[in-house]
Amino acid sequence: MAHSPVYPAAAPTRPAVRAALLIAVNEKLSKIACVGLPGSGKSTVGRQLARRLNLPFIDSDQVVEQRIGCSIREFFEREGEASFRDLEQSILDELTGNAQACVISTGGGAVLLPGNRKHLHERTIVVYLHSPPDEVFRRLRHDRNRPLLQVADPLGKLHDLYQLRDPLYRETAHLVIETGRPSVSALVNQIVSQLERFDTGQVGELPV
Repeated sequence: MAHSPVYPAAAPTRPAVRAALLIAVNEKLSKIACVGLPGSGKSTVGRQLARRLNLPFIDSDQVVEQRIGCSIREFFEREGEASFRDLEQSILDELTGNAQACVISTGGGAVLLPGNRKHLHERTIVVYLHSPPDEVFRRLRHDRNRPLLQVADPLGKLHDLYQLRDPLYRETAHLVIETGRPSVSALVNQIVSQLERFDTGQVGELPV
């Protein structure tokens, strides 16, 4: 799996400080989870968001690989997607259920299982990094480590994934951020600004 580049931590802004204080005093804001298509920037943005809020960062895919002792692609090929999803669900239950405040980057298909959607929505503030398929393809067209994209028509596959998953991301999310082409810092600024104004009463309430 390709590792996201490391960005230098930005100086805390006033909104970042206020959002961090909110998180520190409110259990409902103790975890933030990033969801979205593969290549939407969940790990890169999540890592910098964690730095901005002075929280630990956890990449759930990396936790999975540490547990299985091989790449997710190898596990997919050997055990199949159903086995991977079961393992992923167990790990997400563990990550969202513990007491540690953190920022979590989830796998692109984490929202496929109802249990994951429930745990993410009820236990974390979910940020959906919305990227259209064509934009994701531009970023991932040379990536050979995404098991679901090793097909003859990866752009077509991304469109299929988007049609299936976009409603599930939106069902799970509390905040939706349009990624487009802003810098990572600009995206983090958007998230922090929305977190500062976030109504903690929304956590755990599924959309009507």
